[in-house]
Amino acid sequence: MASNAIDRTRRMLSLVTYLRDRPGARVEEVARAFGVGEETLISDLRLLPMCGISYRGGDLLDIDTDGEQIWWHNAEAVSGAAREPLRLAADEATALLVAARAVAALPGLREGDREALLTATAKLEAAAGETARASSRLTVTFESEGEVFADVDRALAERRRLRLRYYSPGRDAVSEREVDPIRMVVVGHTYLEAWCRRSEARRTFRLDRVAGLDVLDAGAEPPALEPRDLSAGLVQPAPDDPEVVVEVGPGGRWVAEYYQPETTEELPDGGLRITLRTADPAGLRRLALRLGRDGRIISPPELAESAVTAAREALAAYE
Repeated sequence: MASNAIDRTRRMLSLVTYLRDRPGARVEEVARAFGVGEETLISDLRLLPMCGISYRGGDLLDIDTDGEQIWWHNAEAVSGAAREPLRLAADEATALLVAARAVAALPGLREGDREALLTATAKLEAAAGETARASSRLTVTFESEGEVFADVDRALAERRRLRLRYYSPGRDAVSEREVDPIRMVVVGHTYLEAWCRRSEARRTFRLDRVAGLDVLDAGAEPPALEPRDLSAGLVQPAPDDPEVVVEVGPGGRWVAEYYQPETTEELPDGGLRITLRTADPAGLRRLALRLGRDGRIISPPELAESAVTAAREALAAYE
């Protein structure tokens, strides 16, 4: 998925209005207006034609681009259809009701949002009749990070600082720090991108590794930073970066989640053989030291040997 599910949804909704009023808009100008790269914008434009008034095939957005300009061929027709009363089929109403009830049950949801959602759900139930009664037998549950998500979302909306207690698998330790939230992003997992006041740098924190969180009264004041395009992942190696092969035990499987491996191969002991590219091989030597018995570098040989030498020197220092 693109860098941020929430941001992408908002951006695509805004794109519809933006493109309707600007026929033939230039790709570079639209990308600059929305603060994204041209590749990210093109990815959005490929998804928009799958959206419309109904997923059944009618009233979809007829939008295309030649890479330089963007054309929306049925803007007037779709705008007219959108003003007609909404009619939902039974399966559409069921999906909408189940989703609405699930979201309303999320821990930490702002009460105003919950009340508005429950009011809209009640109106939909009254209109759906028997379909609503059938849908009540279906339930959806969310992962445990829901409460953390809600608190981070509130901090972003109210521009407030956060105090995090964060588990780092690389160090197998929990650290505490204050951060100024910038945005939430989804790259396989949900992350908070924030300005860390302890390291004085931009950092990303995976929500399911947040051991504790407090929304502070202090206002968030992150510096003005250029948004990173994370559509290719958090770690984005270049094709000509050196190739490294690492073997990790069960306790080191997180390495495949953090880095962007080219290949992963299951090992008999529950570990992984990971092939990846990195512009900083020395950084993987430090990784091998942190992993200890849970990992070792296989190739290139000189990097593997340097990791062994560094481990010996560290042991000698302890002695």
